[in-house]
Amino acid sequence: MEQENDLQLFDAGESTALVCLDHEQYQKVVVPQLADLKYKVHVGLYEDDVLLKLRTYSYDVIVVYENFKGSTLATNPVLQRLVAESAGQRRQHFVVLLSHLFPTNDSLSAFIHSVDRIVNIADLANFSAVLRRGMTEHREKYHFFHSTLKTVQTM
Repeated sequence: MEQENDLQLFDAGESTALVCLDHEQYQKVVVPQLADLKYKVHVGLYEDDVLLKLRTYSYDVIVVYENFKGSTLATNPVLQRLVAESAGQRRQHFVVLLSHLFPTNDSLSAFIHSVDRIVNIADLANFSAVLRRGMTEHREKYHFFHSTLKTVQTM
């Protein structure tokens, strides 16, 4: 598996993803599926690295492992950082939580944990299909909101 060089800058209009996943076996399943969907991928292996990347780049998709660096959902530094973002910033990301605890597409748990989609570890082989479906639903749900926001900003 060949990963994108983390020093690479993204071009405008490219689909971008940050994978906060320190479990190599799971990375080998998720990263190629994102690449197949034409995402430029950065992999964050350490808390400081991830937080720097979040300050430096705007990612379309952020994939967060619930036990990143031995954390729990309550102590996960990436989730804490994303929850602390302003609503405007947060809406720019589609956040996927990789979980051992929750079933794939559990909307209530996703809402409770401030993520857009949950993918259970047992369903990683279907990650790209779940992501595509989630992104389509997300775009449909927020289409009117984003078009109104653009109109208001041009006034």
